[in-house]
Amino acid sequence: MIEIKRDRYLKLLIESRQNGFIKVVTGIRRCGKSYLLNVLFYHYLLDNGVDDDHLIRIDLEDRMNKELRNPDTMLHYVHDRIKDNKLYYIIIDEVQLMDEFVDVLNSFRHIDNADTYVTGSNSHFLSSDIPTEFRGRGETIHVNPLSFAEFYSAIGGDKQGAWREYYTYGGLPLVQSFDTEQKKINYLKNLFETVYLADIIERNKVQNENEMRELVLTMASAIGSPCNPTKLSNTFKSVKKVNISNKTIANYLNYLSESFVLNKAIRYDIKGKKYINTLSKYYFSDIGLRNTILDMRQQEETHIMENIIYNELITRGYSVDVGMVEIRKPDKDGKWSRTQLEVDFIASLGSKKYYVQSAFSIPDREKEIQESRSLMNINDSFKKIIIVKDHIMPRRNEDGILTIGLFDFLLKEDSLDI
Repeated sequence: MIEIKRDRYLKLLIESRQNGFIKVVTGIRRCGKSYLLNVLFYHYLLDNGVDDDHLIRIDLEDRMNKELRNPDTMLHYVHDRIKDNKLYYIIIDEVQLMDEFVDVLNSFRHIDNADTYVTGSNSHFLSSDIPTEFRGRGETIHVNPLSFAEFYSAIGGDKQGAWREYYTYGGLPLVQSFDTEQKKINYLKNLFETVYLADIIERNKVQNENEMRELVLTMASAIGSPCNPTKLSNTFKSVKKVNISNKTIANYLNYLSESFVLNKAIRYDIKGKKYINTLSKYYFSDIGLRNTILDMRQQEETHIMENIIYNELITRGYSVDVGMVEIRKPDKDGKWSRTQLEVDFIASLGSKKYYVQSAFSIPDREKEIQESRSLMNINDSFKKIIIVKDHIMPRRNEDGILTIGLFDFLLKEDSLDI
């Protein structure tokens, strides 16, 4: 198996040591959370003088540890292993499988010489509720599938070949352990059916599996397309002759988001400085999973590239919205009308903000004008960037818009600040 570095996340874990917080490592199943904690972080601790008997590691997915899913049994198990006053590290995989896990983790906080790290795959319990559930003493570290930079650093070689591999099979780490196309596809298919979909259906008590499957298929075939539950419900009625209420679709979309299968980008009115909840865009957290759902059909590199750019921005810690700019222009009869122009992404992090367009190719001036139009109508001073698939030298035009190549963007951590 190829050696994979997750330096970004390992650094976050190292920086969070002994800060008094419960460290909750979240992310889609099989994205490498356990590897991060039980291999990379574990060996870091050993290499930095922590004794192995001061590392209490428990995998609650392992049937051998089934009894530890009982909260009282878990508490006694951990307390029995703390023998002295030196620091102990408690590391628990898939903690949501334990009953009353919040109470247990809050109890661990009262052990003066314990530092607790847990993984989980459900955002409803392990992301949005952390500040309240852990009484302000919980910290989230969200792990994504491999970025293209992480993927390429592991396999090396020709960048174009690596890109084709990545946009086809995605960034779930174990995919790279299979040596044939069919094995990779089979792994992804099995993962979707027996882990992701089965988990969503069971946890949320979904009554109609076919409806859920139809929605997932629809979302996979239309990544990056503006939609909302009502629009999707109407599409099902008119195209597929299937009646699914907008309320049911809204619930299904929430289930998919809570399991980290989908990410939602909300539209934002740049000039009006307000969110518009009428339409949103959804992107798959792993593009290989999306391709497998479609049986490897619809491999449109343009849409896949947009999804991967979104994922890269999320991985770098940005909050990402879809931008909208409204302009007024005269028609051929001289009457003024309003037109909405889209900015693919608004990436925000603290005081930083970037407007980012994904453009597969800009072969001529006409296409450049088209791709720049929305950016040209933004009147603030934040940086405006167009990312193209072509391998070009970064260039800035007379309007200050930066155009960079895809590989420069994906492989250089500071690419937005060129």
